[in-house]
Amino acid sequence: MMSQREKINLEKFELIIDSFQNIKGPLIPILHEAENMYGYIPIEVQNLISKKLKISNAEINGVASFYSMFHTNPTGLHHIGVCTGTTCHLNGSGKLLKHLEHKLGIREGETTSDGQFTIVPVKCIGNCDAAPNITIDGKVYNAVTITQLDELIIECSDK
Repeated sequence: MMSQREKINLEKFELIIDSFQNIKGPLIPILHEAENMYGYIPIEVQNLISKKLKISNAEINGVASFYSMFHTNPTGLHHIGVCTGTTCHLNGSGKLLKHLEHKLGIREGETTSDGQFTIVPVKCIGNCDAAPNITIDGKVYNAVTITQLDELIIECSDK
């Protein structure tokens, strides 16, 4: 489960960047820090990283957009992913995704207006023998039914 997000504090984040100055290839660990603190990588933080590491915003954005665990736009406190791999699809994940989109009033890749949920794209969880699978905040749930999905959403809403 993700905790409440921090407000953007560039002075604090500059100290985080500085703590990575002596390691090789600090960009990805720094992006992880931003993602963990803010739930995404704000443009102000990207600009600071660019300045401090002396790399272009294009390079930062290229890395951030390449890896699915990074987001350049705000996301919800809870990330829900429905596996769309072949086995999960054949076992009903498409129905789960449609139900989730209808229930939350958003499409895959979008965030609810209250900032509680983002439906994140998931191509394959790698647990095909227990399909269909979903993830909620990184935790995998197997052989999920629509009823279980509804219960999990209610559980997350209480946190």
